[in-house]
Amino acid sequence: MLRLCKKLLPTSVTLVSLAAPISAMAEETVAKPAYGLPDTAYVATCALFVMLMMLPGLALFYGGMSRSKNVLSILTQVFAGACLVIFLWTAVGYTLTFTEGPFQSVIGGLDKIFLRGVTPDNNVGVLPEYLYYLFMALFAAITPPIIVGAFAERMRFPAVLVFLGVWFLIDYVPMAHMAWGGGWVAAWGAQDFAGGNVVHMNAGVAALVASIMIGKRRGLGTVVMAPHDMTMTYTGGCMLFVGWLAFCGGCDYAVSGHAIELVINTMLGGVGGALGWMIMEWMHRGRPSTFGIVSGAIAGLVGITPACGFVSPAGSIAVGILTSAACIWAVDNLKNIFGYDDAFDVFGIHGIGAMAGGLLTTVFAAPFLGGAGYSEGRDMLSQMGVQVFIMGFSILVSVVATFIAMKAAAMTGGVRVSEEVEESGLDLTCHGETAYRLSTMTGDEESVYH
Repeated sequence: MLRLCKKLLPTSVTLVSLAAPISAMAEETVAKPAYGLPDTAYVATCALFVMLMMLPGLALFYGGMSRSKNVLSILTQVFAGACLVIFLWTAVGYTLTFTEGPFQSVIGGLDKIFLRGVTPDNNVGVLPEYLYYLFMALFAAITPPIIVGAFAERMRFPAVLVFLGVWFLIDYVPMAHMAWGGGWVAAWGAQDFAGGNVVHMNAGVAALVASIMIGKRRGLGTVVMAPHDMTMTYTGGCMLFVGWLAFCGGCDYAVSGHAIELVINTMLGGVGGALGWMIMEWMHRGRPSTFGIVSGAIAGLVGITPACGFVSPAGSIAVGILTSAACIWAVDNLKNIFGYDDAFDVFGIHGIGAMAGGLLTTVFAAPFLGGAGYSEGRDMLSQMGVQVFIMGFSILVSVVATFIAMKAAAMTGGVRVSEEVEESGLDLTCHGETAYRLSTMTGDEESVYH
């Protein structure tokens, strides 16, 4: 036995000496990751919630607002639109937004086309670059489908896809680069923490222009066009509310006290919006509606999106209440004044909500109201001037880009479905499917299918 041990001893020493460097290398790899593990876990979780916010949250929210003969067309447009945008973001959107190019002030370069050169070892700050790409992809993917609610129940499916793709490329991508990717807008120091301009104002103004260009739904004012399933809209609205906490909370790109403050401020903005809309509707219509409370929450969430990083919790509630007041006025009065048919009030909620939120951000960012204050050398008045200028620029870009995108969509054979298709519903005629058995439809709807 002793002799055997002596024979094995050199071998054992050799194995130990070989294992030591391997162990040290493994320990070094584990001990020194290329990114922050807690921050990565937090932002990855936020990204998944933002995905649920889009699919199925937005799709269900809009789907319930449609008539039953068009619900699948809405769900399909949102789903296919989101998939299209994610493809375009991967192909050229990410690189044009976040790499340097010859026209850096307005658009990025093509170094990372189709994620070329992006590997698991690449970092953006404390995050893996793949995660940064994913989080920003979901921001991009939810923005164009928001516009779907404006021209709902009357736009041809090929035209929808062309419109969303072109609008994404000529509006969202350059606006995101100018605000977040090193363009000229960032240098102005506008107070927009989580995308009030890039996401909501852009989509809201586009909704207004698109609804005017495509025209009103046939029978508007004479045919009942109430939401066919409020439980669907309620479910989608709740998913949007939950996802919005991650949408804004993840924008700190780290897990910290400030990140949790963003989540709380976002929640309180939605709460203020829901309660504000409920009270106003109760006072003027005699009863609060489920639709109104959910719509108020969404309005408050839109308003708090630019403000969440600059205002206090009390200020967040105020932003939500005041934004919902502006939105309920737009929904009840603005459409009647100008006569456009924004089917699901995208402009009234996202456009007006982003405008109100952008202005209220500067008001409630004031230190005497508990806010974070302004850039060095600025007061409320000078900061408000910056807000108005950047918001005005965003509106102008969205108007022009939407006009071009609608003209491009018309090249598919027209933007609008025929009168017969619109009458019978887009589900059966455009997609060959129906959402419900005929026995669950109303008499008028069932007669259309016979």
